[in-house]
Amino acid sequence: MNTRMRCAAVAVVAGAMAVSLAACGSAKESDGGSSKSAGSEKKGDAIKVGLLLPENQTARYEKFDRPLIEKKIAELTNNKGKVVYANAKQDATLQSQQVETMITNKVDVLILDAVDAAAIKSSVQKAKDAGIPVVAYDRLAQGPIDAYTSFDNVTVGKTQGEALLKALGDKAKSGKIVMMNGSSTDPNAAQFKQGAHEVLDGKVNIGKEYDTKEWKPENANSNMEGAISALGKKNIVGVYSANDGMAGGIITALKAAGIKVPVTGQDAELAGVQRIVAGEQYMSVYKPYAPEADAAAEMAVALAQGKSLDSIAKDKVDSPTTKNVPSILVAVTSLTQDNIQDTVVKDGVYTVADICTAQYKKACDKLGLK
Repeated sequence: MNTRMRCAAVAVVAGAMAVSLAACGSAKESDGGSSKSAGSEKKGDAIKVGLLLPENQTARYEKFDRPLIEKKIAELTNNKGKVVYANAKQDATLQSQQVETMITNKVDVLILDAVDAAAIKSSVQKAKDAGIPVVAYDRLAQGPIDAYTSFDNVTVGKTQGEALLKALGDKAKSGKIVMMNGSSTDPNAAQFKQGAHEVLDGKVNIGKEYDTKEWKPENANSNMEGAISALGKKNIVGVYSANDGMAGGIITALKAAGIKVPVTGQDAELAGVQRIVAGEQYMSVYKPYAPEADAAAEMAVALAQGKSLDSIAKDKVDSPTTKNVPSILVAVTSLTQDNIQDTVVKDGVYTVADICTAQYKKACDKLGLK
């Protein structure tokens, strides 16, 4: 499965985020990573990579990100590299403690997917002070990070917004939509929201909008129940949901109220794909995890071995605290009933048997999924 995912085309998206070519500050940040790497260069392939992921409620982290990163690091180090793993379970304080533990364990490099991008800043600085370079993974952590890889997050929001407009058609302004954004502590959520608003503003009436605490489906469910109560079930024509997990909670609330309207999503989680097959969820955003995971692994190994990122990371991204961060940004695809076969099935993310369980077999047959 992972081999086929790795074959997914990696499109590096230029200009997706703030890009600056003036570079005094970045040289300082880069020097920090380079000075550390001189010692670990002697280790060659026998490096120790710390991997810190943010939570385990979203299926992707344990099912895709972790195993893909571990596999790529093994490939790049002739099976001599060691991955030390920890999951913060959506707890920013715990993640800071995990960084401290990684420093104590003298990892050679950190791959960090931050729970709270701002709160982790001091921990990133501590890693830097200890001579440990940090690769920000999926979320743009603050502090002196050495590299970054993610998807073009503003484009993700635009993709969701465009899909919702397409689904609404001439009904776009006939009622109100509800916007269920992600957690306010996640910088990606702000970028998804930005992209969605760029597409939707002026073309729909936004009745209610929420920043959903911790991205939790149950919080999205409660927010949706509140929106239905406030707006009236006959007045809601669609829902912007920033990811599939929340879409599940939203759809549960909509069903309970007898409402059927287009709902967006993200991550192409199996449950989300099945809801798309069943016609309960309109779309998701398919993000090929293998290119992102591979990019993080390649940058981490290079940094640990004292090598330049110039041939790996072609983009530069500015965080609120660090300029010109060497970066790799990966393109995304709008996933609907029309292209399930050509995306998640073709890339080996899921088999047709995974998707088309007994509950969904009739719907799969109708779509020609075999």
